[in-house]
Amino acid sequence: MTLDPERVADLGPERRRALFERDAGVEAVRGDVRDILSRVRAEGDAALREFAREFDDTDVGNLDVTDEAERAYDNLDDDTRRAIDDAVANVREFHEAQLPEDWREEFDGRELGRRFRPIERAGVYVPGGAAAYPSSAIMGVVPAKVAGVSQVAVATPPADEMNPVTLAAIHAAGADTVYAAGGAQAVGALAYGTETVNSVQLVVGPGNKWVTAAKAEVRGEVEIDFLAGPSEVLVLADDTADPAFVAADALAQAEHDPNASVVVVTDDEDTADAVCEEIDARLAERERADIIEDCLSSDASGVFVARSQSEAVLFAEEYAAEHLSIQAADDEGILDRISNAGSVFLGPYTPVAAGDYATGTNHVLPTNGRAKVTGGLSVDTFLRATTVQRLDRDSLGDIRDTVTTLANAEGLEGHAASVDARFRDE
Repeated sequence: MTLDPERVADLGPERRRALFERDAGVEAVRGDVRDILSRVRAEGDAALREFAREFDDTDVGNLDVTDEAERAYDNLDDDTRRAIDDAVANVREFHEAQLPEDWREEFDGRELGRRFRPIERAGVYVPGGAAAYPSSAIMGVVPAKVAGVSQVAVATPPADEMNPVTLAAIHAAGADTVYAAGGAQAVGALAYGTETVNSVQLVVGPGNKWVTAAKAEVRGEVEIDFLAGPSEVLVLADDTADPAFVAADALAQAEHDPNASVVVVTDDEDTADAVCEEIDARLAERERADIIEDCLSSDASGVFVARSQSEAVLFAEEYAAEHLSIQAADDEGILDRISNAGSVFLGPYTPVAAGDYATGTNHVLPTNGRAKVTGGLSVDTFLRATTVQRLDRDSLGDIRDTVTTLANAEGLEGHAASVDARFRDE
């Protein structure tokens, strides 16, 4: 393929819609997903087994493969086990730093505070299919266990031989139960429960458009983290960026999925040309070259030249990338101007792949522009915050007029009376 830079200023309405209003085909499959979910709710395990034959081309015996995950970990080669253990430790350390503390303070005589408690049952979806994702198991399970969730169930697609590294990572991360179920049907099983699968209160984790559509459908019956579609990256570069590094990050992200989105924006034409040349030169070296080419050829990907760094930053803000790589001399200054991003990678030696696996930050992140309104998976996702208050007679008296006046203004006389009842002796 030959990749050519485009100018941000010349983008027409259709091109901008493809870049900034991406939905990766989720809406198109929602009708089919409803049918799948309806069958899972009605038929339980039988539906999961039938869908495994239809979609995964495999016959599933035991849906519960928890013991298989433990054996996979025990049978791993030492190097892979060590890599998994290191990644789990780094992710745990970062997420333990997120744990909030209960607190109470006095506010003019009013004792107020918050306390935090985990949900009891969480479900984590770990993708399979075109690639194995042991890292997604770590990213989903570890923060749940750090938060204190007592029962963490994982669903991952079945196969004649399930990927042992993914199963081992699920075990190492601390999952309590592992189910061989994939796609929309797995989300339905976690949400509704079946004869084998216990229902959960929250479903988290990334997936393809079928998984994302299923999460949208079950939301309301269970909580979800957010609707995360195919992966995406935006690299914001200036003339100091190494085109080989930028191209390497673009190629890495593109190998996920033909529906992934890969964008490079720079205020330097020579850098844009060099990045395109580097991508074209390196593409054939990649094992997943066909997937990469499909991704980079899509309307949701491209290399763009801005007229200024400010225009590049505005482009990045409107795009609201899942992964934002800033490879520029003043990366901290640019970061100060960025609000909309799932995770930010600063400098030439911070590839997105490092965060995908081992820095400790979470790679389950909002896509499709949702970084404008939400952040990525964290310990907070699995916690409930409860406010606590205690008043004595004097502190209630201090706010008595405020409460009764507002209650009466709302026509809720009983609310006002519940306060006045405490002062009848006056």
